Amino acid sequence: MTGSTTLVRPVLGYGTNGLADHPLGAALDVVQRNGYGAVALTLGHPHLDPFADGWRDDVRLLRDDLEARGLRVVVETGGRYVLDAFRKHRPNLLDDDGEAELRVAFLVRAIEIAEVLGADCVSLWSGVLPEGADAAGAWRRLVDRMSRLVVTARAHGVRLGFEPEPGMLVETVADALRLHGELGDPPEFGITVDLGHCVVVEPGGVEGALRAAGDLLVNVQVDDMLPHAHEHLELGTGALDLDLAFRTLAELEYGGIAAVELPRHSHAAPRLARESIARLTEVMERIG
Repeated sequence: MTGSTTLVRPVLGYGTNGLADHPLGAALDVVQRNGYGAVALTLGHPHLDPFADGWRDDVRLLRDDLEARGLRVVVETGGRYVLDAFRKHRPNLLDDDGEAELRVAFLVRAIEIAEVLGADCVSLWSGVLPEGADAAGAWRRLVDRMSRLVVTARAHGVRLGFEPEPGMLVETVADALRLHGELGDPPEFGITVDLGHCVVVEPGGVEGALRAAGDLLVNVQVDDMLPHAHEHLELGTGALDLDLAFRTLAELEYGGIAAVELPRHSHAAPRLARESIARLTEVMERIG
């Protein structure tokens, strides 16, 4: 008598930053009705204000809604102008103490929200090197501030998914692994891998990046890219080997969320949600 094995597959999701023309309830309708099992929730306008009065009640209602819809969730913190109306993604974790505290407070709130939602993780990144700053000093700031966030995550029972981003201080999975080591290898620290980014900056491509992240992989973002530009593209319109990416995820037995991230495509969200899950389902069926 032979035993059977259960195939571990990612849970397909769609990011709300690609549904910016839909109110949150309508955005979740698009996600749910297209057959996704998860949503990547970007905090901030227009879907969930993390600093609104009564935010905790709003999050509890959202938790109940997600549970009723059968949707898992990851909390994303990459809203462009959440903290400064004039500077994209600023302040960040590399800025001077006074400014960076606003980013830290935002990420603490994201952790609190993730706890209420029962989210898989909070995804975050380092930010770009501020003008006039030196990389060594900025790295020390990053380690110090991430140490505090790790303690907060531990207190709330939340995983962090640190995302390498092209052009940021932590740009590759190798950089994220270095940060993990300098923090003392805390179990709260995981890694987010954006498949498109691998085309642009990862020396070992998408397979090398995913294998390097290994057991630390807690979140995957799905989009296509071309090697010369950090621009999220529809699946099949860039250079990403999607079959290789999902074959590698299968071999790693990754069962977390893999959410489509198309933040510049809200104008076509219903079509792209439909077409993306069709393409991803085809890929997953093909690789077995």
